[in-house]
Amino acid sequence: MDVPDRTDSAPMAVVLAAGKGTRMNSDLPKVLCTACGRPLVAWVLDSLRNAGVCRIIIVVGYRGDLVREALSDCAGLAYAEQTEQLGTGHAVMMCRDQIANFHGPLVVVAGDSPMIQAGSLRQLLDRFERGQTACLLGTLIHDDPAGLGRIVRDGDRRFTGIVEEKDCSPAERAIREVNMSTYIFDCQKLLAALSEVRRDNRQGEYYITDVPGIMLKRGQEVLALPVLNSCEALSVNTVEQLADVEREMARMGMV
Repeated sequence: MDVPDRTDSAPMAVVLAAGKGTRMNSDLPKVLCTACGRPLVAWVLDSLRNAGVCRIIIVVGYRGDLVREALSDCAGLAYAEQTEQLGTGHAVMMCRDQIANFHGPLVVVAGDSPMIQAGSLRQLLDRFERGQTACLLGTLIHDDPAGLGRIVRDGDRRFTGIVEEKDCSPAERAIREVNMSTYIFDCQKLLAALSEVRRDNRQGEYYITDVPGIMLKRGQEVLALPVLNSCEALSVNTVEQLADVEREMARMGMV
C-alpha cells in the first residue's frame, strides 16, 4: 500500500491485531483464531472493503509473521509493528509514519470483532463526510452492558466521554449505551490528540478511548452515534464467545 499524499482523502483503516490468543486456548495471534472456517480478521477486512475502505494498515505484534502470511493474498494491506503491548492508543501510534500525510477519514477497529457490519461503517463514513467532525464513535444500546465502557452524555444528549465500567458511578453503571471500539477519526486531528495521551492509569497503557475527550477539550466536535446493530455486540475474547459468534453468523446466513 502506497503512503498517501496530502490530496488523497479516500478513507483508510487501522485494524488492531497485535494481541495473543491466550484466553482462546491457542498459541496463535487472536485474530487468526477461526470463526466458521475463516480467521477473525478476515471477516473484519471483508466489512471494511464492503464499506469502501480499500487501504488498510494491520497492527501486528505477537507472532506477526503468521498474520502477514495468512493475509499474504490480500491486496491493499500494509503493516505496522507493535513490539510492546502498551495499549490501543499505542497501537495506533505505531502507524504514525504511514498516516502522517493523510488528510481523510481514518477508521480504527479491532481485528477480533468479526461481526462488524459494512452497513454500520458506511453510515459512519457518510456522516463524517457531511461535517467537520474530529471523531465519530459507533455505539450500541446493549441490554447487558456489563464489562463495557459507557457512553456519557450531558443534559442536551451531547457526548461528554467514555467511562470504563470499573470507574463507573452507580448512575453511569446503569447506562446502556456502550463503546464498541469502532471509530472514524479526522486523521490529522487524531495524530495531534495522540501526542497528549498519557499512560497514567492502572494498566500503564495508552488508550485510544482517551482521544475523544482530548478532542473535546480542544473544542473539536465528537459525536457518538448508536448506529451499530445488536450482532455487533459480539466480540471474541473466549472460546464461549467464539461459539456465540459462529451461531450468529449461521443465523444471519453469513456462512
